[in-house]
Amino acid sequence: MASSIEVNHDSDINAQNDSDSGDDWDEINDESPPILCLFCQETVFDFPTALQHLKDHHKFDLSYFVIKHSLDTYSYIKFINYVRQTNLTPVQLKTLSRNVWEDDIYLQPFKKDDSWLMFDIEDLNVHVPKPIAYTVNSENGCVTLSETHFVELQRTIQSLKAELEQRELACLFAKQQIDEMSKQAQKLFLDDEVQKVSKPSVKKVSCCNDQGYFNTYSHFAIHHEMLTDKVRTESYRDALLTNSNKFNGCTMLDVGCGTGILSMFAAKSGCRKVISVDESEVIYHAMDIVRENNLSDIITLKKGRLEDIDLDENKVDAIVSEWMGYFLLFEGMLDTIIYARDNYLSPGGQLLPNRCTISIVGSGDTRRYIDLVDYWSNVYGFKMTCMKAEVLREPSIEICNPADLITNTAEIQMFDLYTVTTDCVNFCAPFNLIVSKTGSLTALVGYFDVFFDLDNPISFSTSPFASPTHWKQTVFSLSEPISISEGEVISGKLICRRHIKDVRGLIITIQIKNFQQVYYLD
Repeated sequence: MASSIEVNHDSDINAQNDSDSGDDWDEINDESPPILCLFCQETVFDFPTALQHLKDHHKFDLSYFVIKHSLDTYSYIKFINYVRQTNLTPVQLKTLSRNVWEDDIYLQPFKKDDSWLMFDIEDLNVHVPKPIAYTVNSENGCVTLSETHFVELQRTIQSLKAELEQRELACLFAKQQIDEMSKQAQKLFLDDEVQKVSKPSVKKVSCCNDQGYFNTYSHFAIHHEMLTDKVRTESYRDALLTNSNKFNGCTMLDVGCGTGILSMFAAKSGCRKVISVDESEVIYHAMDIVRENNLSDIITLKKGRLEDIDLDENKVDAIVSEWMGYFLLFEGMLDTIIYARDNYLSPGGQLLPNRCTISIVGSGDTRRYIDLVDYWSNVYGFKMTCMKAEVLREPSIEICNPADLITNTAEIQMFDLYTVTTDCVNFCAPFNLIVSKTGSLTALVGYFDVFFDLDNPISFSTSPFASPTHWKQTVFSLSEPISISEGEVISGKLICRRHIKDVRGLIITIQIKNFQQVYYLD
């Protein structure tokens, strides 16, 4: 049998009414200040009526809530002030844990002469019985568990699976570091006979194993999405055409040319020759597009991975590429740009773009948290709580509402494409976020900015404060909301690592306050 808690709230309130009845109560009641509801503007003049109002009109049982969160006098006061400050609904409160209102700042009254702060929760007369031990029924080797016990076991299993996944990841990192240290030690003791240790990069992956990535760019829809992204496409156009004096007569390499739009912009900017490379099947359409626009005498198209083909050119004067993925680094195409730079760019040559940054900002979108994370608690009457871990594991790609952002932005990493190496995807970035609005931190939002530092500089941003792009923003949802106050400085750390099993993927670890979570972009 499952343990249960039975509290006769009505009898407690009736007993309170009986014990407090009489002339004295009437005198006190006449002088008592009105009690403003926690969730609406309704006022009453006694707590039994106020408690019943919460139940009838807001489906909120304060007695049960006190039991569930083990509230004492101080934590109850903090809870009341937290509700007053955040204006959360009862539905939203059900998704939160006690720690969101545990900060001592909530001991300060938010509403002057708040009657709820004078209410003694001991008057609720709630008594929690000793828990009944779980019982199991074992027949024919099968065990029957109570529903409560089963749900708890599911949560334990999910928690252990997540912990195991993190430990396995730590072991893989450790093994990788040990292997590298071992090779370095061999090099020291064997007079450089062992080759220099190489770091993982796209170049190390065979073309056959990398084919899945290029196949995603063989479909019409993805190119339509990119071309109709005016922020993206017009920024490249303007960078080339408003700086045509810089590219007049030069040889340009277009890495990952797709439909050839950037190559044609380059041709119009005055380039003498444009070499356009792409491994996906879309390059056959690009050949038709180039012929259709009478640019075949300038643009030469080559199918294949840049790392695997011969360009028939020793050096080029400029390299253009739209290589950015979600959270800037996903897809690992920066590796190919670095390869192109190191093997083909002339000294003093131009990279377009040449600089990028990654930034983060805090979100307090509690409605999104309820819809995305808490949704799995009740799906058409069925519990799917095991799905929460999967939802939190993978960052979501979406356009965020600036009104939901409750901190300043913090730049966490800058990439100078003239100097970065393929190891630049592995970084650890501490950050400080200043809270601009009291509430609950439910997610961190990542975005990037792109810069063409030319005579006529061009830049664009994928920030939630800028015009939307097809990259949108990368949202890292927190497993539990974190209570924050205006003016507070939140310190944290974001650790980015190349995925060990998927060279184009990323593993992001976020540490903030007492919270740590691992996310996978793969």
